[in-house]
Amino acid sequence: MFTIMIKADTLPVFSAVGESDDIQISHYSIEEQVWIRENLTEDDWSEAPEGPPETTDWYLDLIKILSNCTESSELRVLQRIIGCELEKLPDGSVNLTPVDEFRFDGEDCVVDTSTNAKETKIKWDSQIKLQAFINTCLDWITTFNNTKKNSPDVHVFARKASDDHSKLVLSCLATGFYSRDIEMNIRLDRINIVNQISSGIRPNNDETFQMRTSVEIDRNHKGSYDTAA
Repeated sequence: MFTIMIKADTLPVFSAVGESDDIQISHYSIEEQVWIRENLTEDDWSEAPEGPPETTDWYLDLIKILSNCTESSELRVLQRIIGCELEKLPDGSVNLTPVDEFRFDGEDCVVDTSTNAKETKIKWDSQIKLQAFINTCLDWITTFNNTKKNSPDVHVFARKASDDHSKLVLSCLATGFYSRDIEMNIRLDRINIVNQISSGIRPNNDETFQMRTSVEIDRNHKGSYDTAA
């Protein structure tokens, strides 16, 4: 994620950070002109793809062109998020969606990357390098998911249903897992029970996740209940 701010008579501000599942894993150092890797050891990073190229000048040129009024005292802000989202489908396959979005002064905008655009004189080689970075997104996700992967702690408990004492509310809590991608179902005789209520996946304060699933059952029914996650 890149943020660039420019205002007349002041130095431009440039910042960039890399995140994986909302965890910051790197940031760009203006002083050293390099990407600084965080949160993981050097061995963890050994198989990771290269980070985005050093593109400070590219973004500064772009925000000046978009503002078209560099002598104005008004603060102008350019933001960009580039990366990918990985979704695991029910059939076990994965759907990889590239993300490349610009916002200028809080509004969505489209950047013309055509080398024939008269109003732009940007070094589009940086654009090509960033596209290559998107293409390695799956490698990034695999690297960090494997490194930080944690299995969930699972807790099962039951209480009386508030509106029908012939029933119980059976609940399952899975917590402490990483990565975020998980599915959980309460089963009867190894068959998923219908009408389950899920809390959805929620963050813990230690960068792991939790999820609760509940279902009403007949307290007198005989059978084997378990949880599949």
